[in-house]
Amino acid sequence: MVNNKWYGHPVIVVGMLINVFVMILALVWANDPPALWRLVVEDGIVEWMQFLCFALLAGLLGFLAVEQWQRTPKVNLQLLAFVGLTALVALAALEEISWFQRILNIASPEFFLENNKQAETNIHNLAMGSGSLHKVLLLKIIAIVGLTHNIILPIVARKRPGVQRWVESMGLYLPPLWPSVIYIVLVAISHLTIDHPRKGELGEMFGAVHYLVTVFAAYYLGANYGRPAVFQDQPDARRVSTLFCMLLVFLLMTGWMLSAGAGAGAYIATHPGFGAE
Repeated sequence: MVNNKWYGHPVIVVGMLINVFVMILALVWANDPPALWRLVVEDGIVEWMQFLCFALLAGLLGFLAVEQWQRTPKVNLQLLAFVGLTALVALAALEEISWFQRILNIASPEFFLENNKQAETNIHNLAMGSGSLHKVLLLKIIAIVGLTHNIILPIVARKRPGVQRWVESMGLYLPPLWPSVIYIVLVAISHLTIDHPRKGELGEMFGAVHYLVTVFAAYYLGANYGRPAVFQDQPDARRVSTLFCMLLVFLLMTGWMLSAGAGAGAYIATHPGFGAE
């Protein structure tokens, strides 16, 4: 099933609505420092949403790699793309939460205490001059790749369809143009309107949600994708789209709950006598 009408796939629409909702939250809380910190701080709503989206996306890409191997048990560009992207996205997910260090309350090794800007066990915050690897190098690479993949190539592909076929021949895909434009605009708005040292986390979350929904829409549903999708039958695609939309909302709710510290630890902390002999 090939469907080039992105708005026919509710997963993309729901993904955009989630990003818009978080952007509105940031604007509403812009003059409320505690609330804004809650949104963008380490282990806050935005960062947990990044981790959840990246973790789910890694799983989806890994599933595609297994499916590709089962269909064609040989190494080709499609398989290499799926395996490479799975590893890359899984790494991004684990880096976001410092490899579960804060969750498991594990102290950083001496190397990271001395060389990491946040004194945590992750690579992207390693010191690089006066900044970190993330700010000095990775953000620039992400910006160039993001603009090329989301804006430049989709625009060129509109007049030269061979560009999209070339991208897909390498096992990749091109996201629909208008959702990509909205994603880039939201990133720009977050940088221009939010005065906070961690405002960049908003743009990173927008990207995580955007890629989660466009990858699912392309490879699983055939949206703006010229090759066979996982779900070829339209009724099946419609049902799984509905389920995925529910999952997206559940991810946002889960990220919010995690940021609030909901769970046994929070309950015990607020009930000092609980469990006392």
